[in-house]
Amino acid sequence: MPSQSPSLIDRLAGVPVIPVLEFHAVDEALRVSEALVAGGLPVLEITLRTPVALEAMRAVAAALPQAIVGAGTVLDVAQLHAVRDAGAQFAVSPGLTPRLAEGARDAGISLLPGVATASEAMAALEAGFTFLKFFPAEAAGGMPMLKSLNGPLPRLRFCPTGGIDAARAPGYLALPNVVCVGGSWVVPRDAVASGDWARIRALAEEAAALRRG
Repeated sequence: MPSQSPSLIDRLAGVPVIPVLEFHAVDEALRVSEALVAGGLPVLEITLRTPVALEAMRAVAAALPQAIVGAGTVLDVAQLHAVRDAGAQFAVSPGLTPRLAEGARDAGISLLPGVATASEAMAALEAGFTFLKFFPAEAAGGMPMLKSLNGPLPRLRFCPTGGIDAARAPGYLALPNVVCVGGSWVVPRDAVASGDWARIRALAEEAAALRRG
């Protein structure tokens, strides 16, 4: 099976912003995800940064069939299989190793691997990936870097993530090689702590209204 489904770009291109999520409780995951989907952001990247991440994926995938649940911070092949079994429809990694690239071919789940340099992007392309996470976006050169990569590597498309907020997102989305952006600004920690799901939905609506140039 290919390591990256041709439809992955099409599915993620349906929304301009993919929320990058870190959940500490399953109920929190459900309430936040409900607000994001209601606000027009159905593609969710639930990161493997907390002990409840896999349980949260299972719960969100079961409760919100209209959502496209992805798994973030996937670092090895075992995690690829684990997130697939938890209901994730795609996986996101901060980088790419030969072992992860090879394992993704047999895992039955599309992988969006991270790159930060031209050499890493070329290695990912050589491994069969044409849709990449540009990470950490702002620290790795931001919009000027992506503009520079577009000339020599026109086949590649990116989802930049890392340091992007509501003010920076439109500039990234205007680039010809950017499909969508990832960010956590749509889920402020204070809104989660106070249970302000209406605020999260409003931020999702604003992000969903962003347009590519």
